[in-house]
Amino acid sequence: MRTVAENYRLSPVSDTALQAELTKLAISLRDAFGVAFSLWHRETGELLYVSLQQPGSNDPIRGELVRAIVGNEPQFLADEDSVAVLAVPLQTPCGVPVAATAVFALRQVDFSENLHAASEVLGLSHDRAASWINRQIIWPANALIRLAASVQSQSLALAEVSRLQNEVEKLSTSLASTYEEICLLHGVTQNLRISSDEYKLCGLVIDWLLDCVPAEWAAIQLLPVVEAGQNTYKARTAPQLIASSHCPLSSDEFSKLVEYLQLEPSAGPVVVNRGVTGEANWPFANIHELIVVPMAEGDRALGWLAVFNHVESLEFGTVEASLLSSVGAMLGIHSSNRDLYREQSEFLATVVRALTSAIDAKDPYTCGHSDRVARISVRLAKELGCDPETLHTLYMSGLLHDIGKIGIDDAVLRKPGMLTDEEFEHIKQHPELGYRILADIKQLSDVLPAVLHHHEQWDGRGYPFKLASEQIPLIARIVAVADAFDAMSSDRPYRKGMPEEKVHDVFRRGAGKQWDPAVIEAFFTAREDIRAICSSERANLSLDVEQWT
Repeated sequence: MRTVAENYRLSPVSDTALQAELTKLAISLRDAFGVAFSLWHRETGELLYVSLQQPGSNDPIRGELVRAIVGNEPQFLADEDSVAVLAVPLQTPCGVPVAATAVFALRQVDFSENLHAASEVLGLSHDRAASWINRQIIWPANALIRLAASVQSQSLALAEVSRLQNEVEKLSTSLASTYEEICLLHGVTQNLRISSDEYKLCGLVIDWLLDCVPAEWAAIQLLPVVEAGQNTYKARTAPQLIASSHCPLSSDEFSKLVEYLQLEPSAGPVVVNRGVTGEANWPFANIHELIVVPMAEGDRALGWLAVFNHVESLEFGTVEASLLSSVGAMLGIHSSNRDLYREQSEFLATVVRALTSAIDAKDPYTCGHSDRVARISVRLAKELGCDPETLHTLYMSGLLHDIGKIGIDDAVLRKPGMLTDEEFEHIKQHPELGYRILADIKQLSDVLPAVLHHHEQWDGRGYPFKLASEQIPLIARIVAVADAFDAMSSDRPYRKGMPEEKVHDVFRRGAGKQWDPAVIEAFFTAREDIRAICSSERANLSLDVEQWT
């Protein structure tokens, strides 16, 4: 018995996909009829699939007859009494219109008969034609047509199933890709927090992009937002490149790429594929395909997002460019918001410095007191394990804790001798005055508890509200110890500063009465550092505590 490959010979004009479909179609016809069919292109009459089992199977006349078929019903191309050529119009799953043809014997014949017409159809001599006919299964003509119609219906149904399967696969692939893109965009939005690490976010975006986009490398270049020396808070003063491993460009080379492509922040995504990079003057030998999108807010460029080299050496298209454009827009807005927040913080720093200068101008004898209280407070808070945000709040609180003294009468504030009871009651108003001065500055709301309550006492005998123990906010308890230490150890108009041992003795006796015992314990643990703070000249420290702690 011959194999399928031996029974059929494929036309060299067929491509691989069409060959596979024609093979399946020919096998299904053979299984249904028990004979091999040839397959012709209905529109051109071209022979696509040749049967080697039947005589006359590649007769060009059959191709011409196939082109003349009217309608889509199974029919006989030739009916010569003893034999008939059956044609079954079909369509492959990929949409090629074909007609399957085969010769069937309609009755047994006698060698003495006139078989001229049958011999013509078969392309055989009289005796060979008679011998071939008598070896075949005899088919009634109407049975052939009915079976052909049934096979045709089944083939059309299978073709439709195959088409739908292809559509489902395409839809599934599209949905999977869309899901990955949605996950990427969701991941970006979930990490767009002003306080989040911008470089870490960019690293995550690069990893996510390489999961969604068929690129070898990805990179983000963040542009400087301020010139060196013009910032209080940490900010970029030079371009920074965050890239996937083995990215072929340095930050300087990335800048040259942007300049070479003449990119503008207001432009959309720029896609470069092999046709362009094949130019003789293309200066980036390792880059064959790329997409670059701006990270911008309006006309201001805050960075660039790029992917390089398609993993299958294909071209990047609109789908990838659109995804990168969305991510770039989100990162651009985020960077702009971060920089706006930094600018607001810079403005607030200016306000704080102005208020601190006002306190020093009000009472020149205590110049530097607020700065020392601020630094001592930060050191105590570190000893107590406070987080960076609390350290920042405490530094600001220390600088501003005495801002209410701006409203105290100069004669009382600068009096060289002991205060009268009336004068002391007047000066005790400075915490509430300070609170009222700062209350309308939303950005300073975190320091208000320290300003208002830094003269409360652990035993409830302080002012202005006689709060006790943990009713007193922690930052106020910390500033209270720092304030008391600097006040006792510094020279004042009415007395010299206390010796260190006497200050320590006051603290030991006052722990659990005037001051929080935990903060006093932290003081003694950190006293060497606190001694260094007090002995050094006032440093022009940044308000960004993380830069100097």
